Amino acid sequence: MGTGPYLSRPARRTRFPGHPFQLGVASGDPTPDGVVLWTRLAPMPLYPDPATPGGMAPEAVPVRWEIARDEQFRDVVQRGDTIARPELAHTVHVEVGGLRPGRDYFYRFRAGSEISATGRTRTAPEQNVREVRYAFVSCQMYEHGFFTAYRHLAAEDLDVILHLGDYIYEYGAADHPVATGGDARGHGQGPAMDLAGYRLRHAVYRIDPDLQAAHAAAPWVVTWDDHDVADNYLDGGNPAAFVNRRAAAYQAYYEHLPLRTSSVPQGPQMRLFRRLGYGDLMDLHVLDTRQYRNAPPVPGGATVAGPERLDPRRSILGDAQERWLADGLTRSRARWQIIAQQVFFSPRFFPPGDEIQLDSWDGYPANRNRLLNTLAERHIRPVVLTGDVHSNWAAELKSDFDDPDSATVGAELVGTSISSGGNGSDTHMDTDTILAENPHLKFFDNHRGYVRCTVTPDHLRADFRVVPYVSRPGAPVYTRASFQVEAGRPGLRKVLDRSPSPTQRLALPTAEAAAEG
Repeated sequence: MGTGPYLSRPARRTRFPGHPFQLGVASGDPTPDGVVLWTRLAPMPLYPDPATPGGMAPEAVPVRWEIARDEQFRDVVQRGDTIARPELAHTVHVEVGGLRPGRDYFYRFRAGSEISATGRTRTAPEQNVREVRYAFVSCQMYEHGFFTAYRHLAAEDLDVILHLGDYIYEYGAADHPVATGGDARGHGQGPAMDLAGYRLRHAVYRIDPDLQAAHAAAPWVVTWDDHDVADNYLDGGNPAAFVNRRAAAYQAYYEHLPLRTSSVPQGPQMRLFRRLGYGDLMDLHVLDTRQYRNAPPVPGGATVAGPERLDPRRSILGDAQERWLADGLTRSRARWQIIAQQVFFSPRFFPPGDEIQLDSWDGYPANRNRLLNTLAERHIRPVVLTGDVHSNWAAELKSDFDDPDSATVGAELVGTSISSGGNGSDTHMDTDTILAENPHLKFFDNHRGYVRCTVTPDHLRADFRVVPYVSRPGAPVYTRASFQVEAGRPGLRKVLDRSPSPTQRLALPTAEAAAEG
């Protein structure tokens, strides 16, 4: 404990070739009494030498941290020392406990004579919770656009920010350009293939000032998808040569995000599925639909569906995670069950020919049906949060998707990308046909942005917040549509639908949709 506006000096003096906190600060995985604090020492963030990542010598460095009730650090509640180690790219993950529930705190770090930026975090509330405000995001391809949506997200007063995957893209600089108009910016690197490459890619992203602002504004809860390692990767069927790449990607992911030590990777395995509670109001079940899934039923697994897709043994979650989720949903006493995960849960048929996206839950219908049966039998009415597809959707979960008149057992909110796919659009050419073919799908929009949610005992409101362009900085943000789910009544009710004004469109060319995922 202590008070005062200044950080005390660490055990020994350290000199750096530049400011060591250029990648910002972050916090994550809040509980009622604590949070994870994160930073990385990187005075030369893009220095590509694998022996000295971030321009740091291969030696341990002491780092002092402080957390206070006020932004001026006059009321410091805890401080301590930790070590930034070269084997973790000089990142630190401080698990702070002993805090008060539902409170704002401010934190910062010091190494040598250098002091980091100040971050704000918030512990989870513990009981008699009347409101939780969160937003969820996904898919931030650096080359495809600026992270302007994060600047607006940082200005929202949020309890927590959820990232649902594709925090980085592993592609080389010339791979997968935006479909029209060319890339907005570049990172000038080849594809990330090893630990040095993944560390460098994370550093490129973390330099972005808008992303730093969002990390410093609220605690994050993260899970990954495929591009955090490689496009459409999976566990089953990976060649032996891929194991080292996956292990490198997992380590770099852990190093650069505010995760607890329970998520420290063990080679090519790393546990990310976990559960966080917000008192009696909301339980958050965070899934990993990538690491444990069975191989696709068709080589390449894009759109061709055969009978093997229906194999009852197939799972997108793996047996252990399936049991964990069903048990957690059943035992929870919270009013709202929120399932945060990566890929489209609801079925989507794409005419002509009713093609199916097998990389989503559509490739694992037996797993989906088992979960739907659990929801129906135990009267659980969840809200599923989804990323991956670079567009906004809202859907009602049916007990039997083959029967549009069957009971509605939940809702799915699908958030668009931060930048992947480039500038967005109001619709696709086939939007009306897709919605007609899939009556459980209630909304579609193809802009970039995030989804802001407000949860109370009576209802959950989701606001689809979008920006009209990402090809240059400075886009405004507006609410494209809002939906409400009433407690105990799992259907969606649209409460706002607003197309962008001519001024907001700004006469930009419509970008064609990039390949999903």
